[in-house]
Amino acid sequence: MKWLMCMLSVLGLWLLLFWSLDPWVIGTGVFFALIVGGLLGEIYPDGIAKALDPRRWFFLLVFLPYFLWYCMRANVDVALRVIHPDVPIRPGIVKVRTTLAGEMSRTFLANCITLTPGTLTVDIDGQDFYIHWLNIDTDDEARRTAEICGRFEPLLRRIFE
Repeated sequence: MKWLMCMLSVLGLWLLLFWSLDPWVIGTGVFFALIVGGLLGEIYPDGIAKALDPRRWFFLLVFLPYFLWYCMRANVDVALRVIHPDVPIRPGIVKVRTTLAGEMSRTFLANCITLTPGTLTVDIDGQDFYIHWLNIDTDDEARRTAEICGRFEPLLRRIFE
C-alpha cells in the first residue's frame, strides 16, 4: 500500500510540474511513478493521510512566520556579537532533551535549530539533541532546552504529531 501512495504522490508532483494533461505527459508520469513507487515505496512514511488534515496546514502557515521571526532575531544577535569589540561568545556543545516523539517532527526541529544562526544540531540520540551553541548563557539543562527547543516544539507537535 505504501508503494501506491508513493506512486500517486510522484504522479501528482509530475502533473503539477508539467501542468499539462497531454497523454504523453501523463503516460511518462505514470511510467516514472511506477519506477519510483517500486524502488522507494518501502521507505515511504506511514500515515501520509495525516498530511491532508487542514489543521496541520494551518499550523504550518502559523509556524513559517514564527520561525522566520526567530531566525531574523538570531541573525541580528550573531551579527552584533561578531562586530562587538570583545566578541562576547561562549561556544560549546550542549545537550537538550525534546518532548517530540515522531521522527519527522524531531528531524524538522533539528533542521530549525540548524537553520537558526548561532546553533547547529550535531547529533540526535533518541530524545537527546547535541547542539553547538555560540553563546552558552546557562548551565541549567531545562533552561537551555526551553531556549533552544521550547519555542518550536508546540507548533511542530501540532503539525507532525
